[in-house]
Amino acid sequence: MFDYHMHSNVSFDGHDTPEAMVKAALNMGLKEICFTDHIDHEVGVEKEIMVFDQDVYDSAYDCLRAEGIKIRLGVEFGIKPGNREQFKEDLKRRDFDFVLGSVHMINEEDVYLEPYWRTRDIPTAYREYLEETLRCVQHHEDFDVLGHLTFISKGRANPTKELLHYEDHREIVDEILRELARKGKGMEINTSGIDRCGGFLPTADFFRRFKELGGEIVTVGSDAHTFDRVGQYSREACEIMKEIFGYVCTFEARQPIFHKL
Repeated sequence: MFDYHMHSNVSFDGHDTPEAMVKAALNMGLKEICFTDHIDHEVGVEKEIMVFDQDVYDSAYDCLRAEGIKIRLGVEFGIKPGNREQFKEDLKRRDFDFVLGSVHMINEEDVYLEPYWRTRDIPTAYREYLEETLRCVQHHEDFDVLGHLTFISKGRANPTKELLHYEDHREIVDEILRELARKGKGMEINTSGIDRCGGFLPTADFFRRFKELGGEIVTVGSDAHTFDRVGQYSREACEIMKEIFGYVCTFEARQPIFHKL
């Protein structure tokens, strides 16, 4: 079992120490984890809040070891159509094992928060989110895996917490998946939606279609921001990946490693 999306208190929104997160991972029987702390450049928010301090990151993780589990170091970068050069600069901070690219913003509006929802109904909000995601995967080359494709479903201010369904947006989702496959990028099955909006982010049908379109790289992530969510539903996610792909991926030095399930 694996968890390739975790945030300790190195992230602006993480709550627990790296040591507490590792202990929780061991208790869950995980074989390998990756810390993916946030770099999100948002207008109107102090850079120091949304972007981790590199010295703190290095101090927290460089000597972090635990018997019985492999610990990798990564980053979750908030991708936007116009921040490709910023992404390149931030990747110079250190040699990461894994880079997760995630879409959190549309035109400087955070889809997790209430202002985004004031003038949009669910179909419009979901369509615009997917359109922005397509623009992002078209413009960016420097991520390894696209995080939580249907992230918008679990947004704090989402009035219904309704899952974004593949069949409702087949055409644009196929464009996104086709672009990921063409570029050799992966897709994450994010488990944080199970108890927040009733399903994985995204659900299994997205991954079946991803494979049909040539996608090969898949990772599992809990998106844990507290120790009690580390590895949550990882076993169930791995079962889905076993049925569709027969494996799940981890990363070392930005290269995928395929683990047969």
